[in-house]
Amino acid sequence: MSLVATRFAPSPTGPLHIGGIRTALFNWLFSKNNKGKFYLRIEDTDKERSKDKYKDQIIESLKWIGIDHDDKEFIQSENINNHKEIAEKLLKNGFAYKCYCSEDEIKEQKENAKKKGIPFVYNRKWRNPEGLEVPKDIKPVTRFKSKISGDNSIEDLVQGKINISNSTLEDFIIQRKDLTPTYQLSAVVDDHEMNITHVIRGDDHKINTFKQKQIYEALNWKLPYFAHIPLIHSESGSKLSKRDNASTIDDYIKMGIMSDALRNYLLRLGWSYKDKEIFTLNESIELFNLKGVGKSPSKLDITRILSLNEHYIKNIDEEKLLKLLKTYSSNFKKEIDDNKNKQIIKSIKFLKNKAKTLEDIYQNAQYILKDDIEISSEYLKLLDDSSKAILKDFTLDFEKIIQINKENLEIIIKKLIEKNKTNFKGVGQPLRIALTGSKFGPGIYDIILSLDKNEVLKRLKKIN
Repeated sequence: MSLVATRFAPSPTGPLHIGGIRTALFNWLFSKNNKGKFYLRIEDTDKERSKDKYKDQIIESLKWIGIDHDDKEFIQSENINNHKEIAEKLLKNGFAYKCYCSEDEIKEQKENAKKKGIPFVYNRKWRNPEGLEVPKDIKPVTRFKSKISGDNSIEDLVQGKINISNSTLEDFIIQRKDLTPTYQLSAVVDDHEMNITHVIRGDDHKINTFKQKQIYEALNWKLPYFAHIPLIHSESGSKLSKRDNASTIDDYIKMGIMSDALRNYLLRLGWSYKDKEIFTLNESIELFNLKGVGKSPSKLDITRILSLNEHYIKNIDEEKLLKLLKTYSSNFKKEIDDNKNKQIIKSIKFLKNKAKTLEDIYQNAQYILKDDIEISSEYLKLLDDSSKAILKDFTLDFEKIIQINKENLEIIIKKLIEKNKTNFKGVGQPLRIALTGSKFGPGIYDIILSLDKNEVLKRLKKIN
């Protein structure tokens, strides 16, 4: 068997979809597992909609999630002359023909099909043009001569054997009026020239595979193996689209999802290995195979993504977590000063407690990151006279402490609870508001121990 080669071939017409990332991941893992090659091909022949910013976003997204492609990315538009040559070859050998139907004619055919409630199939008017006069004012498209009778089948590596009646395939366009190739032609030519052995893509491409198979056969080229992965559905059960929330990789990065967590989630979205849930990168490569891919659509579950992210946050090295937090902060929030690094590392164990995202950690750390705490009018109302008295007494006792630790703090707070005939919340809530600006956040002992003694006193005295 020749060296395994797969490819991911997105169009740079919008941000990379989460389903595209999973397709890229499965291709990459399959190649890595088989010691093969994984290529990135940018299919930019749609010049009007293709943008460099989307191409850059695709490359950065793959890099972010840990997918590295072999060689330089392949730019499809740079191969357009070869596409044209193959179109001419198909015309010359009788496998394609020029179609001079006007847009109005095609529109009428589509409307008639709609009225009859049947799928539109081009009527093949120009397939045998005897007796037809070539119009002078219409530039033709090039159509492939699809088989009209009989059945066709492919051995799909995920779906099993798939059969189709040739009568359902129209004479599809392989070259537009301006001589640019359509997807059906360019994908085949590029896959052949790149020596792609396995085409792994969404199962919405099944009909394209039958069309492209005919082009391979007409050119007497070796057919690659095909594997069609079921699509990802939204939480409501419909096909996931770019209009859905959390449908692009950027959405997850903004949420504070870590790349390892999202990659692990996408790996398990439609693929399984025994009962294993958490996979290291090396385990993913070692264990991945197409036999583990299911045949049914997978439903996106944001709760599961957050749960996995929480697992990774709890188990990651603290220095690495700080680095990820700082990158996240610099991209979407306010950059974290380096002089706060030591303080955050010291506090990161409790800052990440119950945090599901990097955003949660960032919010939990606000009282450390900000030198001046702002207290909203809503929370200031909670600091009534009795609360201020508690804060004043705490400040007096806290100033006397030489060694600040949890045991000494517990003694002070227990004394205040007894003196004010209150409970832990009655003391802890005013302290938390005074020190962090919020009644929510980390535990009060963690907050006090994470701050410098002078900083604690400064914030407490600001209230009184």
